[in-house]
Amino acid sequence: MARLVRYMDKIGVGGVIIAALSCTACFPALGALAATLGLGFLGQLEGVAVNKLLPTFAGLALAVNAYGWYQHRAHWRGLLSIVGPIAILATLYPLWQYGWSTYLFYAALILMLAVSFADLIWPPRAVCPVPEVAP
Repeated sequence: MARLVRYMDKIGVGGVIIAALSCTACFPALGALAATLGLGFLGQLEGVAVNKLLPTFAGLALAVNAYGWYQHRAHWRGLLSIVGPIAILATLYPLWQYGWSTYLFYAALILMLAVSFADLIWPPRAVCPVPEVAP
């Protein structure tokens, strides 16, 4: 089950990145990166990607990371893992009207990537139950 959670996290982060690469008007730096990588055709899917795929994959990453936090009880790791998807969802809905929301989106995306790579390099340890002492 722990492996499935780790893979679902990677799927969520990858989906957010692919959806963000398709919106060249919303995120110009990612649009330039997509054009450089030959992914300019993703611009045709901009409406679907930003309105449907981006919140879906961010929600998936949030749910999986929250479950991983509950499962492993590693508070710093859990907090860092859910801050990125929450910031992306906040950027898409209540904070979209502000100019600085694009920078928040980029920071959240970088944080999600960093936490995902850290999870690959240093996987969480299994939580050992505390032994009960007999009276």
